[in-house]
Amino acid sequence: MLELTLFQYVLSVISGFLVGFSLGLIGGGGSILAIPLLLYFVGLAYLPGVNSNYIDHVVIGTTALAVGLNAYINAFIHWRKGNVRIVEGIAFTIPGILGTYTGAKVGLLVHGGLLLFLFGILMIVIAIMVYKGKDRSKSAKVIEPNANSQGLIESLRRVNFARIIPVGFAVGFASGFFGIGGGFLIVPGLLFSTGLCMIKAVGTSLISVGTFGVTGALTYALAGEIDLVISILYLAGGIAGGFVGAKVASSLPRGMLRKVFAVIIIIVAIYLMYQNAYALKAF
Repeated sequence: MLELTLFQYVLSVISGFLVGFSLGLIGGGGSILAIPLLLYFVGLAYLPGVNSNYIDHVVIGTTALAVGLNAYINAFIHWRKGNVRIVEGIAFTIPGILGTYTGAKVGLLVHGGLLLFLFGILMIVIAIMVYKGKDRSKSAKVIEPNANSQGLIESLRRVNFARIIPVGFAVGFASGFFGIGGGFLIVPGLLFSTGLCMIKAVGTSLISVGTFGVTGALTYALAGEIDLVISILYLAGGIAGGFVGAKVASSLPRGMLRKVFAVIIIIVAIYLMYQNAYALKAF
């Protein structure tokens, strides 16, 4: 466990709040800010006498756990609203677990600086997707026919296993490798491999987000590269931030918020890549 000051623990809660707030505000993407916030806002990147490669891996594993647990909480909320399809979620998650474990193991072998530089590139890609993406609240108006009347057999027939197995594995690998929830990858994957409408794909994706996050975190924990206290603080802040973000979102134009958020992600990504560009010299 890292030795942090009380002030840094408070900053961890604030960071979690900011991540949850952004998730509640625009409905996704906020978890990718968890890593740079923990590194440069909480200040783990500046801890004296600690190997930077070790710190980078601890940050990835720690945020993966917080994101995973937060996703499970949100999955329960969506489930109560009828927006989670268990069969499709499990079918996508099972191959994804293997992918997440594999990705996390590979990530542990990659130098932390290089991993964060590549993560910065992913952030920019996701930011572009956020900027160009449609408002999920509008997509949520699409109703899946007879969604509540379908049983196990009908649900299984909806699943294209030839697609869902490789897609689930690939998304899980990316989630484990970068230590992110991967919601922006999982939702398109579910839409591609099942007949779900958008709102149910979003709700169902949280099963995978939670499982991938926890699987990746456990892999890092087995390597001794996780801080449980920070994860809990991040989770607590994230729950509060998500509640406030959802409240604020109801009174603001989401299209504008999405674009502003995308620009912020790009700025943070460029800074992250700049700070870790040194790792490229070794290759």
